[in-house]
Amino acid sequence: MSDKSIPIALEVPEVKRHGSKSLLTLNPLQKGIQFTQPLPPLSIYIHVPWCVKKCPYCDFNSHALQGEIPEEAYLAALEQDLISVLPSVWGRAIHTVFIGGGTPSLLSARAIDRMLTMLRNLFNLAPGTEVTMEANPGTVEASRFADYAASGVTRVSLGIQSFDDESLKRLGRIHDSAQAKAAIEIAQKSFSRVNLDLMYALPYQTLAVCRQEIQTALSFGTEHLSLYNLTMEPNTVFAKYPPEGLPDDDLAGDLQDLLIEMTAAAGFEQYEVSAYAKNHAYCQHNLNYWEFGDYIGVGPGAHGKISSHNQIHRTARVKNPESWMQKVPLGEQLAENRYLQVEELPFEFMLNALRLKQGVPTHYFADRCGTNLSVMTSMIDEAVRLGLLDKDPSRLKASELGWRYLNDLQEIFLSHA
Repeated sequence: MSDKSIPIALEVPEVKRHGSKSLLTLNPLQKGIQFTQPLPPLSIYIHVPWCVKKCPYCDFNSHALQGEIPEEAYLAALEQDLISVLPSVWGRAIHTVFIGGGTPSLLSARAIDRMLTMLRNLFNLAPGTEVTMEANPGTVEASRFADYAASGVTRVSLGIQSFDDESLKRLGRIHDSAQAKAAIEIAQKSFSRVNLDLMYALPYQTLAVCRQEIQTALSFGTEHLSLYNLTMEPNTVFAKYPPEGLPDDDLAGDLQDLLIEMTAAAGFEQYEVSAYAKNHAYCQHNLNYWEFGDYIGVGPGAHGKISSHNQIHRTARVKNPESWMQKVPLGEQLAENRYLQVEELPFEFMLNALRLKQGVPTHYFADRCGTNLSVMTSMIDEAVRLGLLDKDPSRLKASELGWRYLNDLQEIFLSHA
């Protein structure tokens, strides 16, 4: 689990096979898309796919280590993958970087330093660029954290998940509560921004246990929390073998209400479905996702979205680490390669934007999609009529009812796609 949030793309269209290449049936110059304003802000996401072990709830592209991480081969492929993207983003500034996984903190300090040096050499990193890196408490070393910070990492996201040892065992985590607390203290000595990932609605979790979890997290004075409801994601061990003691829907709702109440009392704002921040310490990388910005995605399984003057291009790399490293030198690392069509944009945009508690300015649709808001006027009218979307013409924002029934609100824009 991670505080990176991955925008959901629509189904990939049919492709025609030609040798080892995949040729899209779509015309790359999409009718009705034309960017007249500056292109959306651009971020970079780098995926590190290895973990010590695969957690039973995890549906991210992570792979349990078999021996040592092939750092040299990984970094060589990563550099080639980054270079392959350059022609499509030439001259554009990079506003945020996110190194996710997997467990990026399994990489040596030297590897992270080389990775960030690559980015500085190849891309135009804006001054003060937020560089987030995920880390697990089970892989924390004080000297390594200090070196990560010295290399240019400005923000760390710690996969704590729970401060309760029994819950950690049930979740298949490799750390205990003492290691989690020590990791936070170590991270805070090196990084000014530290995010804590926690999960709720855990097996046998009570309101009292949840209260203690949140109190412990808040006691460290961090300014950002990512709080996730444990869900049985498809193709995970928990989906096939659900753990005993899962709370029912009523208790899960009470647990969520409790953590919202506690974080608000501590001065945190719930600015996104699962993100809570103090003093506007929002994760800028995640904001760029939700505001339908552009992002380069490199590494095994990474997704990307790049806009140009008359098209929006979505990509995804092959998931298997070994296959990705073999295919990058051949220019065959893409598993998905498609262009969005105008009729897809209302759902793609609103699926992301409506996850923000305050929504986005209305003009973002035209600015980030390259097409007129009129393509979804009827959908907006329907959502307003049902009381799920605010009537404010200057902002696309879920109403209180719409925030409560967010899936129903988003489905209005899917049903017209």
